[in-house]
Amino acid sequence: MDNNVFNAHNKEEFPPMHTTEHIVNRTMINLYGCGRAVEAHIERKKSKLDYEIDHALTDDDARRIENAVNEVIKQNLDVTTEIITQAEAAGRFDLNRLPDDASETVRIVKVGNFDECLCIGQHVKNTSEIGLFQIISHSYDAERHRWRMRFKLA
Repeated sequence: MDNNVFNAHNKEEFPPMHTTEHIVNRTMINLYGCGRAVEAHIERKKSKLDYEIDHALTDDDARRIENAVNEVIKQNLDVTTEIITQAEAAGRFDLNRLPDDASETVRIVKVGNFDECLCIGQHVKNTSEIGLFQIISHSYDAERHRWRMRFKLA
């Protein structure tokens, strides 16, 4: 599930940055086979995402991610939502991170046919509203096997 699901109601989100998080997560899964971000801090000016991965990614990898994310953004994909029951979501999504008092229904956010995940956050209606994705910096914590990217939208 998207990492901002549980704190989305506590702050005003910036929909372009939050939608970008979805695109980056799917890009990381597609390119490196890792899961969605294990930690996220999404803000208007800059954001960061941490991924569990067994090796440090290089500057070339960062450019590859940047290019792939921007290619998705340029496709002008519609961002839509769907409400389904937890029973329908089982097997399609990881429900382990839902709070104990979660309702019987869950909200799925879809970025075209590129990504779908459980999320209650705010999103753009179309990726054309996002702008240019830029990785500002990245680092690797070998002890924790975590690669962190810091990024902004221009």
